[in-house]
Amino acid sequence: MAQEQLNALVLPDAQGFFGMHGGKIGHPDLAVALAEIEAGFRSIIGDAAFIAEMKRLQATYVGRPSPIYHARTLSQRGAQIYLKREDLNHTGAHKINHCIGEVLLAKKLGKKKVVAETGAGQHGVALATAAALLGLECEIHMGVVDMAKEHPNVSRMKILGAKLVPVSEGAGTLKEAVDSAFRAYMADFKNTMFAIGSVVGPAPYPEMVAYFQSIVGHEARAQFQAAYGGLPDEVVACIGGGSNALGLFNAFLDDEAVALVGVEPAGEGLDKPGRHAATMTLGKPGVIQGFHCYFLQDEAGNPAAVHSIASGLDYPGVGPQHCHLKDIGRARYESATDEECLAAFLALSREEGIIPALESAHALAYALRRAERLPADKRLLVNLSGRGDKDIDYVLEKIGLE
Repeated sequence: MAQEQLNALVLPDAQGFFGMHGGKIGHPDLAVALAEIEAGFRSIIGDAAFIAEMKRLQATYVGRPSPIYHARTLSQRGAQIYLKREDLNHTGAHKINHCIGEVLLAKKLGKKKVVAETGAGQHGVALATAAALLGLECEIHMGVVDMAKEHPNVSRMKILGAKLVPVSEGAGTLKEAVDSAFRAYMADFKNTMFAIGSVVGPAPYPEMVAYFQSIVGHEARAQFQAAYGGLPDEVVACIGGGSNALGLFNAFLDDEAVALVGVEPAGEGLDKPGRHAATMTLGKPGVIQGFHCYFLQDEAGNPAAVHSIASGLDYPGVGPQHCHLKDIGRARYESATDEECLAAFLALSREEGIIPALESAHALAYALRRAERLPADKRLLVNLSGRGDKDIDYVLEKIGLE
């Protein structure tokens, strides 16, 4: 693979494109708001004081570095399975990594409030936490379907002082929450900053969120080498918008012997339109919510209905960096069904005593399937992107143990 291609994975061009994907496509007012955020982002990444404050909070507030754990019981299936324990971060997921950065940026820009979407609620909780810590107002838009599934996170956001806006239009899930949050942002972008929860949306958000999440991969690569004398054979992460996966992948991009594997939701089956969210497998290129990417489309070219047992993955699009990784063949994208996800959720809970988020269980489902086909000396590193506290009532109902 050409070196210039690898470099292009890290930084977009001047228009915010990674290959043919990305960009900033939308209303002129949005362009003004995005220009302010981009200028602020360029400023902070070269600001030693900003970086020092972010590192201080990562270490003393978030609890970084998160450890790597060898799942020895699960590894009896074949290949060795290791977990990057992002579930042990404060707030229980990787989302706090970029939320700390985004709220620090909003404060530097003089904003009074941050507004965002959330699916599973982990981004909403993390943003509400960071806003409470740093003294900003917080408004979270969440689909009514996801609110019913993820009630513990709804309660957390309220306790943290966030204003929660239920979104009932359309399917009442993540895409609609994004649309609603964008409208609220555009109504008051002078006093508000939109804190997107993944590597999606118009530039500079994909690059910015990837930058804040890159700590996951840099930690993991150094930790794995120090502990195990080399690199993993595959690094694996679930894919919705794609922030946790890109956070893990980034440090391994130049290690061509390390396979990068994203695992998206096959839901109730790839042969059932509207009942999966397998964007990379079945999506087509086009423009959604201000950027170009692969997304699931109906016959008219509009975003199609999607489904996943994991609320954080039921989004019809995906981050532009992932689309570019697919196009140049540096990463491959697999899928796991709802049934496989539940089985992996229970396997990790009952064999290792770790309750994962349903999102993360998709990556684990692939790893379990893959481990059975590989010899015992092969090593799979899975990003355990979140813990499953938010999902336990829903899972108990699904498996008939409520």
